[in-house]
Amino acid sequence: MGNKRAIITISDQEKQWLTHYTKAHGISMAEAIRRGITCLKTSGGKGSYQKLVNKTKGIWLKGDGLKYQEQLRSEWES
Repeated sequence: MGNKRAIITISDQEKQWLTHYTKAHGISMAEAIRRGITCLKTSGGKGSYQKLVNKTKGIWLKGDGLKYQEQLRSEWES
């Protein structure tokens, strides 16, 4: 599969930040954007929610979470 060009519109602040970043890291803007896309692809997606659920499972130690939630919400109605 060949490479494709894309035209993007970013704010002046984003452009300035990108310029400083690329100079500091000695890479082209295109390379910085490619790296950003790779980072998004590996960190996001459908599986990331499930990974977060699995990672945080069991950290609530104050009893029944649903009862606690219902108690808090009942205070809002008072």
